[in-house]
Amino acid sequence: MKKLLILGGNGFAGRNLREYLSQFPTEYTIDAPSSSELNLLDETKVHDWLAHGNYDVVVNAAIANPRRSSFTKNSSELECDIRMFCNLERCSDMYGKMLYFGSGAEYDKRFPICSVTEDDIGRSIPFNDYGLAKYIIGKNIDRSRNIYNLRIFGLYGKYENYGTTFISGACCKALKGLPISIRQNVYFDYLYIDDFCRIVKCFVDKEPKYHTYNVTSGTKVDLKSLAAFVKKVSGSDVPVIVCRDGLANEYTADNSRMRSELGDFRLTSAVDGINHLYDYYREIRNDIDLMKLLY
Repeated sequence: MKKLLILGGNGFAGRNLREYLSQFPTEYTIDAPSSSELNLLDETKVHDWLAHGNYDVVVNAAIANPRRSSFTKNSSELECDIRMFCNLERCSDMYGKMLYFGSGAEYDKRFPICSVTEDDIGRSIPFNDYGLAKYIIGKNIDRSRNIYNLRIFGLYGKYENYGTTFISGACCKALKGLPISIRQNVYFDYLYIDDFCRIVKCFVDKEPKYHTYNVTSGTKVDLKSLAAFVKKVSGSDVPVIVCRDGLANEYTADNSRMRSELGDFRLTSAVDGINHLYDYYREIRNDIDLMKLLY
């Protein structure tokens, strides 16, 4: 039996992972401390926790929140992300391996990101704090012994913030009879959260060949098509409003390396994923905050 430490277990990805991996009680024991129980910005607390944990796998789904930082009033997202990672990396001899969740933003979203491979990284350096932090951390992971970067492009599913995410927001708007708005059409590479959880389990169970993987569906789809899927699934005839003509910068990746690692692995189609997600929101429709959809 493996002992797992899930960090960020109350966030979107972490909550889904904690719920999914808990279905295998004969395979894993799971610790999932809250940020108040384990402050990843505190190097002493991180060291002490890991020194006594004897974890086989650390699953790092934690996201930096500079406003919660106690070590300085002026902490940036860049500084918090890197400090959290370094506090865990310096203790890498205290756990078997760590799975870190990187981002397609490592490729620099100022420019189109089109079916990129892992070897395409570094053609330009990300300009914003989030992308730069992920880029720096990814470079460190490439040189590490037992840390692996699962680079996420787009996840969707239950427990995400439907007020700020497109697919969940579209599902909720269709349920409430509100227009689905698109700032500008764009091609994305979205991965359903249930697939992501199954992928992470595979990486928990095996020793990866590489240190970095694009964790994507490998299928690009534009926002107008996704809105059409939502309308079809919901049976709603709400209008779809596109505010700007043309296409924004594409954000897609090649997932051949991940596929070679996973073997025979069936991914959920966008239509099926939206169907499942819409059913989820229909069950909790009375809990959907209309104001989050309007502002």
